[in-house]
Amino acid sequence: MIPFLLLAAAEPDADAIAKAIATMTVEEKAAQLQSTAPANPEAGLPAFDWWNEGLHGLARNGYATVFPQAIGLAATWDVDLLGKVGDVVATEARAKFNAKPLNADRRIYEGLTIWSPNINIFRDPRWGRGQETYGEDPYLTGRLGVAFIKGLQGPDPKYPKVIATPKHFAVHSGPEAGRDSFDVDPSPQDLESTYLPAFRLAVTEGKARSLMCAYNSIHGVPVCALPDLMNTRLRTDWGFNGFTVSDCDAVANIHMFHHYRLDAAAASAVAIKGGNDFNCGNTYAALPEAVKRGLVSEAEIDTALTRALSARQALGTIFGATSPWNRIRPSEVGTPAHRELALDAARKAIVLLKNDAARLPLKPGSRIAVIGANADDLNVLEGNYHGTAKAPVTPLDGIRRQFGAGNVRFAQGSVLADGAPVVMPETAFTADGKPGLKAEYFASPTVTGTPAHVRQDRRIDFNYTRAAPIEGLDPKGFAVRWSGDIVPPGAGRYTLAIDIPACWKDCTTHDSVRLWIDGKPLHAGLLGKARVEIPFTSDGRRHAFRMELDHAGEDEGLRLLWLPPAEPLLAQAVSAAKDADVVVAVLGLSPDLEGEALQVTVPGFAGGDRTDIALPFAQQRLLQAVRDTGKPVVLVLTNGSAVAVDPAMADAILTAWYPGESGGTAIAETLAGLNNPSGRLPVTFYKSTSDLPAFVDYGMKERTYRFFTGTPLWGFGHGLSYTSFTYDALTAKAGGTTTPVDVSVRVRNSGARAGEEVVQAYVVPPAVKGSTMTTPVLQRELAGFRRVDLKPGKASTLRFTLDPRSISTVARDGTRRVMPGAYRLWVGGGQPGTAPGQWADFTLTGEAQELPK
Repeated sequence: MIPFLLLAAAEPDADAIAKAIATMTVEEKAAQLQSTAPANPEAGLPAFDWWNEGLHGLARNGYATVFPQAIGLAATWDVDLLGKVGDVVATEARAKFNAKPLNADRRIYEGLTIWSPNINIFRDPRWGRGQETYGEDPYLTGRLGVAFIKGLQGPDPKYPKVIATPKHFAVHSGPEAGRDSFDVDPSPQDLESTYLPAFRLAVTEGKARSLMCAYNSIHGVPVCALPDLMNTRLRTDWGFNGFTVSDCDAVANIHMFHHYRLDAAAASAVAIKGGNDFNCGNTYAALPEAVKRGLVSEAEIDTALTRALSARQALGTIFGATSPWNRIRPSEVGTPAHRELALDAARKAIVLLKNDAARLPLKPGSRIAVIGANADDLNVLEGNYHGTAKAPVTPLDGIRRQFGAGNVRFAQGSVLADGAPVVMPETAFTADGKPGLKAEYFASPTVTGTPAHVRQDRRIDFNYTRAAPIEGLDPKGFAVRWSGDIVPPGAGRYTLAIDIPACWKDCTTHDSVRLWIDGKPLHAGLLGKARVEIPFTSDGRRHAFRMELDHAGEDEGLRLLWLPPAEPLLAQAVSAAKDADVVVAVLGLSPDLEGEALQVTVPGFAGGDRTDIALPFAQQRLLQAVRDTGKPVVLVLTNGSAVAVDPAMADAILTAWYPGESGGTAIAETLAGLNNPSGRLPVTFYKSTSDLPAFVDYGMKERTYRFFTGTPLWGFGHGLSYTSFTYDALTAKAGGTTTPVDVSVRVRNSGARAGEEVVQAYVVPPAVKGSTMTTPVLQRELAGFRRVDLKPGKASTLRFTLDPRSISTVARDGTRRVMPGAYRLWVGGGQPGTAPGQWADFTLTGEAQELPK
């Protein structure tokens, strides 16, 4: 037996992994290949939980820096920024890991294997998890993914800071309903042209040390058991030598939903043989049975285990291995530098879609009506797969700070979608003559004794994931009492909803909540994952309100939502608009409506996906009502996917996505002109759901800017600025089909403000012979991009090198070639015809060159 306390001091042993495996029974090996690996003292292995998340900040393990959701990071088109964000995620993961002894028993979300980034292609705006991706383009996704992976893993391949796990390999983008058994039938052309390039870059350039396989099957074979993909393409063609992990419970799905095998043992065996090394879940507990039945050999299990333990050794956590990253201090979480980076990312993510008559920036001293449920909702800042933001700034917070609270009037105006509750706003409460509620916090798991802290809470909307709301309280044991009056906007029937945002894994105990209105108890008891809805009827007068929380479990927050009658809420918004110089309507979507496998069915939404891409009717009605006041309207969309809105409904429109902890500050600075918006769309904003093929169809015909032949609302790459840019001196020097194309262009800031331009290079290849009606016709393809920061009147010459792969085309049989012939190149601030830029022509000579897979 190797004592854990001596592991850190032991000399590294090149044969340590083989020796450790030799001590294990097949049952013990199977246990190490499941996401929660137990301690094995004889083998020298402390307990280790492989499951950790870091999509846009370290997730689900207490306070951490919360960056804009991944789709917002993609809207920055900033490779360097993505690398810095990845580095912060890794630093904070190490900081929390190093806060405990090396041999500590780790819980879920406390490890160093980060299951990010999500580099699936956002092929259809209806997919609820598209917010987790870098958009619809394989090249942009690949370049941003490589940067994030390198940021996570660090500069030295010998000593990874953490291990990145790009996901979900492959051809995975909805629908959420039925995802456990969904079969995808991509053509060879679409597979090579759209669904695999970002993963190839993640492996060949990003050097990702891990990869996650998806839930779906391809042509009837579950991808976690698909050797052509997981072995041949990944390991042979791309040279991957890391370890693979299943999406959670995907191995169980092989027999339970795909019915590809009949039981857990056979499913586990086919997954190991198919190239999946370890299992998020517990299905691999059946591996010993699989060995007994001759379905898989113990040697094959040893190969998978060797890969997994090699990762732990490289991280410096077992067998006496060390890591320079062990010196990162536990205090290096949420530092001022990390918070500033989150703010910078939120600024750069904002895309200005429309700005008629230079309505923005707003004039100083403007009286502003802030309208909309998304103006003051923590969930809309944090998105999904997030940490706990320590000092979140909602759009309402940010606008008040920037323009002065006395110049800002707030009205919620409507729910987001008919039948979907929203956070009960500050305007619905009063305590001690101020909006909101009196909040008393107790340093005990029940509401007893004297409060440790008293403050005014504007709303009940909190993330308590392994975090306490007040410094000094125990995250596992505190209590809160909120009291004051409900001030309804009018008479009618109301529904209150007590909601826990999420509860992941550690859910054996739950919090208790009690609610009284007018002294009458309306709820008392444990919550769990179920939302509790409480109807009550109001005559429009004030009602005494008291609510208590005993937080003693792993429930991850508390929100008080409501479904109010529509007319009184709308009347409040119209009144606020009439009393203002300008309306800032913060509308859009929410992680309550779009996300992973949600239990929601309201008009326009089903199971986490969308059935209609239009702005939901309740918000259309609100927007029309404030527009009818005749006041200027600035529409701020917070959303994880494209939203179809009528451009005529606002003078200016911008999208901020789910902008992270500092999103409200970034939005306010943009409205005030302190931040010149420079984000660009990473997805197409279509005009209507009718523009889209069937959601379940994975064919790329009429999908994304590359193959869509219609006219979008706003195209991929679109984004305006408060200044203007011009282009000249474009050259493209080309030779044969085996050499790169060298591009040079001069960009000038021709406006009066400093600003950043995102310079985009698109290639239009020669027409492909032999195309058919079923083959998507490539319109153009992004081949390069660069951010440039220019002061007024200044110019910069930028150079791109377009390598053969970036200008290649894919035939119907999936072969990728660089074809000889005449090409067109556009370089500008967006796609051709939508932004300033220039065309150039070049010709490639020689024979067609087939590129490796």
